[in-house]
Amino acid sequence: MEVSWQGVMPALMTEMRRDGSLDLEATARHIESCLAAGVEGFVMLGTLGENNSLERAEKEAVLRMAAETVAGRVPVLSGVAEYTTDIAIEHAKTARSAGVDGLMVLPCMVYEQDSREAIAHFTAVAESTDLPIMIYNNPVTYNVDVSPDDFEELASLENIVAIKESSHDSRRVTDMINRCGDRYRLFCGVDDLALENALFGAVGWVSGMANTFPREAVELLKLARQGSVAEAVSLYRWFMPSLHLDVAVKLVQYIKYANQIVGEGAEWVRRPRLCLEGAERDMVSSVIGQALETRPVFN
Repeated sequence: MEVSWQGVMPALMTEMRRDGSLDLEATARHIESCLAAGVEGFVMLGTLGENNSLERAEKEAVLRMAAETVAGRVPVLSGVAEYTTDIAIEHAKTARSAGVDGLMVLPCMVYEQDSREAIAHFTAVAESTDLPIMIYNNPVTYNVDVSPDDFEELASLENIVAIKESSHDSRRVTDMINRCGDRYRLFCGVDDLALENALFGAVGWVSGMANTFPREAVELLKLARQGSVAEAVSLYRWFMPSLHLDVAVKLVQYIKYANQIVGEGAEWVRRPRLCLEGAERDMVSSVIGQALETRPVFN
């Protein structure tokens, strides 16, 4: 199955009101802001979309709104992060009916699968849908590492077309290309490895901080892809303190508060998450304040 997925795809926040209810209008405004900055796709209902904090009907509402707002201008993917394979298959069906263009499939939540179980899970979801799939490999968070050997085994499933690589190991992109060639479209999934991954062969970046600084994320990947390394390194050094916010335990709260500071969204989250206070709030304010003071100007 051929897809043209590439470029910066924000793992988009799900905007909420102070009481925790969905704010679909604000999420749609954020989508439009990111589109104006030049992003080339969206991943809805990932970790930053607070997938596991939403009810089934809410997830469908978010996906339907995203598909209708984007209206075919770029691909819209839905995160699939469920507790069992069967529930994941049901969500894949819901996502398809909501109008998305593809899926980003995670291992099952809570239970730590071994390699055989993870391969069986991804296989079952892929066989249940005709949508193209990006596999999200994040052993740091989910303790399930889908290795190059595993992806070689999954290669017979034509609708598994891409990988969000979040192993925190910059060697993995090269190992994947050496093992599987161009079978998969590789995406960086760790914000503070974005430049390394792009230079080593990733065609895209599923980004957290692209929520806050979408124009800068697009520019960074563009510079890397065209081989303007010196310019990319300079921009990356400006970006790096903010990019570190994406790899923290409280990345949802950090990036939502960052969005609020720059006017891209609101900090409200759904319990058990709580809005930042004290030293944590001051830290994010300082990082984003410094970024705004020294923000680069593009032609």
